[in-house]
Amino acid sequence: MEVYRTPEERFSDLPGFDYEPRYREWDGMRLAHVDEGEGAPVVMLHGEPTWSYLYRKVMGRVLEAGHRCVVPDLPGFGRSDKPVDDGWYSYDNHTRAISSLFEELDLRDVTLVVQDWGGPIGLRVATLELPERVARIVAMDTGVFTGRQQMSEGWHRFAAFVERAPDVPIGRLIVGACKQEPPAEVVAAYEAPFPDERSKAGPRTFPPMIPLSPQEPGAAEGQAVAEAMSRDRRPSLLMWADSDPTLPLESVGRQIQELFPTADELTVIDDASHYLQEDQGEQIGALIADWLGTQARRRP
Repeated sequence: MEVYRTPEERFSDLPGFDYEPRYREWDGMRLAHVDEGEGAPVVMLHGEPTWSYLYRKVMGRVLEAGHRCVVPDLPGFGRSDKPVDDGWYSYDNHTRAISSLFEELDLRDVTLVVQDWGGPIGLRVATLELPERVARIVAMDTGVFTGRQQMSEGWHRFAAFVERAPDVPIGRLIVGACKQEPPAEVVAAYEAPFPDERSKAGPRTFPPMIPLSPQEPGAAEGQAVAEAMSRDRRPSLLMWADSDPTLPLESVGRQIQELFPTADELTVIDDASHYLQEDQGEQIGALIADWLGTQARRRP
């Protein structure tokens, strides 16, 4: 399998993200993750077209509270190798990659934090693949794709744009989905893994990966995840940005609440768009840390 490996010098200047990457070999490629702190792990999964850099503000608060943070880069993103064949990218392959991380690092008693495509991937791991390893779930601006879900007009515009632009303009997508425009050096950090069109198969392939009918690939697995989640009794925390144009609060976020029967009413994150970790990362990290403290006090 042919892969693209982003030159290391592209990552030499990442504002606020000085964590050392760790690498492992899987399925013919080198995959990257950050692993900081001690204690029960908090695993944070990114989506499209971001990478582990998205969680840098969240990590700070969670690490200060005494937790371990494990933040991988999906294949095709961040410091991980990037298969150049668009056909490699699938719901199954991304799920296998994250399952292998849990098994290789022997992660147990996990608090799983998911956003965007991190949700379908992570929730599948947490329900169908390795449920015994996940103890708690935190979800933000995400969902499960069954082929029956209604995608917003904002999402359809985004998918059509990516289809027309194989050399995906990463920075433009990041800026367009943040409430406050990030500084130029932060936008450059999001662009760092993707220097040319050949490196962008991952960002290109996520939008068409979403099944828009129950007959499409991934829909049956998404339906199985949704059914498992509706019966799940593990503690969960649900947060949603107040200004997400892709997955709007009222039409999507309120419905996703039904997937989390043990969660309190979702927490609205003000002054935040789809990449709410960028807009309000410190607040989100503090909310997660406080919630984990409450969960610890409830344990027998």
